[in-house]
Amino acid sequence: MDPISVGLLLALAGGAGDALGRDAWSGLRALVRRPFRHGSGAVDAPQLGEAELEELERAPTDRTAAQALSTALAARADADPNDLADLQRWHEQARRVRFEEGDVRNMISGGTFYGPVVQGRDFPGASFVTGPPADRPAPRTPPAQG
Repeated sequence: MDPISVGLLLALAGGAGDALGRDAWSGLRALVRRPFRHGSGAVDAPQLGEAELEELERAPTDRTAAQALSTALAARADADPNDLADLQRWHEQARRVRFEEGDVRNMISGGTFYGPVVQGRDFPGASFVTGPPADRPAPRTPPAQG
């Protein structure tokens, strides 16, 4: 199985994808918290991956925590064929969550601006229509050179 992407784990932990993302995160939480059985059938305590999941929930932007969870999930999948199958099914569903990796930084500076401002990252399918500003002062004309 391919490792679970650190970017996907960070996005889901941070709340990406609205309801679908929350459902995916809840599904992963349930998967990690169910009893883990390795080849001998014995149940491990504490659960493999539970501490990593809790750490990522506490710090949803921590790449190290996301990497640790990805590694723990891979170890679970390697040790138990049932976990492997369930994790593969979860991963297929989670990959449907739409998110983009990267930070969003919006800044307005350096002048006087008139009109509405829309800040964000992605606005798929959105269109913006504006009319002329109602109370805009007349533009300045530079002094004549002469």
